[in-house]
Amino acid sequence: MTASSAEPTSPEESRYQVMRRLTRAAAHSDGQLIAEAAALAGGWAVLVDLMGDVICSTPRTAGPEGVRAAAHPRPLPHLTIRRTTDAVLVINPSPAVAAARVDLIAQTCADLLRLQARAHRAEETLRAEQGLRRAALHLLLNGHAALALNILGIVGVTHATVCRFTGTAIQDAHQALWRTAKASTPRNTPCALICIEGSDLVIALLHGGSPDTHRVLPRLSAIAERHHLAGGVSDPAPLDMIATAWSEAGTARLNVDAGQISSATGMGPKGILQLVPSHRLSAWSAAVLQPLGRDQRRTLEAYLRSGSVQAAASALDVSEGTVRARLRGISSALAVELDNATVQAQLLLAVRTSTAPGKARSTARLVTHPPLPTELLSPDDAHQWAADVLEPLDAPLRIALRCWLQHRGRTAPAASELRLSRSTLTEWCSKIGDVLHLDLQSATVRAELHLASETIATPEDAARFLPRRGGRTYRNQRSY
Repeated sequence: MTASSAEPTSPEESRYQVMRRLTRAAAHSDGQLIAEAAALAGGWAVLVDLMGDVICSTPRTAGPEGVRAAAHPRPLPHLTIRRTTDAVLVINPSPAVAAARVDLIAQTCADLLRLQARAHRAEETLRAEQGLRRAALHLLLNGHAALALNILGIVGVTHATVCRFTGTAIQDAHQALWRTAKASTPRNTPCALICIEGSDLVIALLHGGSPDTHRVLPRLSAIAERHHLAGGVSDPAPLDMIATAWSEAGTARLNVDAGQISSATGMGPKGILQLVPSHRLSAWSAAVLQPLGRDQRRTLEAYLRSGSVQAAASALDVSEGTVRARLRGISSALAVELDNATVQAQLLLAVRTSTAPGKARSTARLVTHPPLPTELLSPDDAHQWAADVLEPLDAPLRIALRCWLQHRGRTAPAASELRLSRSTLTEWCSKIGDVLHLDLQSATVRAELHLASETIATPEDAARFLPRRGGRTYRNQRSY
């Protein structure tokens, strides 16, 4: 780039043109900026780092002289030297260029270099903070919650709600979310971990056990729609069970298209948590779980949400024998049979709405009739809710679903009782999920469907009354 052949007609025009040209050059690179400074000064310019090495020079042959001048700065009438944040700028102007113009060039270059240095440090800080968030997420997923919170410098967090997005614009969404979070969250008290993990944009909402999922979901839905992402959000989970929440979010995400988000609970506006007032749910949950201690509650939630002793033991980092022993103690304390599907569904509802162990005003004993406790909904309201949920299903599918849920989602024993092949029952369950627009792999979905199924069940909704069309299995599922 060469100096302009025509000088401006006024000092103000000169100042504007110099600053504009230097700013445009700085937007490209430091080398472009130094070249433009040399052109405007009609001589040479060199940028030297604090170690005495040339960063850029115009022309290249001026580098050694610029290094000598930067190493021994002293008043020299033919050189202009400016110290920036992490470099030294040396300009040797043409004698024909006015001193004021040279000072303007040097000062503008120095200011632009300082701004670039600050922006570079800000980018490095951003990368470091994002790396810290990613490391904290890894620690949480590997069961080191205390260390993760210590690294983040936050206290009072006991639960997390995980959301996972996929799509082609996760980088853009990540930057937008990061800027919003930095602007709206008090410093050193992050309420969310926002990072990219593999091909996922992850948002782990951290809270003290009082989930506000209904208020958060619209915001997450807006993110998915704005950036055309597919997202899944988990149920709130204790920090030591965040791996379960991670899996729930991943499973929920598989069932939606780009621009949409799905909750692991999957029941949408028909879910019990949105139907029953929160204070009523909290009071009932506290009364039901009052006999249990903290470890028992954590064990119960891990067992109900994961669906097996083995998975619960892994989530809690204890032996399977310890989990079984705690479950026996829980069964005794609550005076219930934990193998009962209705009891499990009610308890899962209780642990999902409970926050932390505390003194309840009273205790409540679980009963399986009615399936949906009257403390939550009146019999008429419960029946209306269940009918609305299961209304799309015809009799054969409703009977099959009820039997499958009574066996806690195990296909083999349910197929045996229904006298169907396992492949047929599997196909029916897939059809039920499609008809209801629900993910039957979700433990919370199965629990609420079980309560609904039992609430409206009649004596004819039993396996022995399943309508048949010639033979052991339904060979043509469209002709029940």
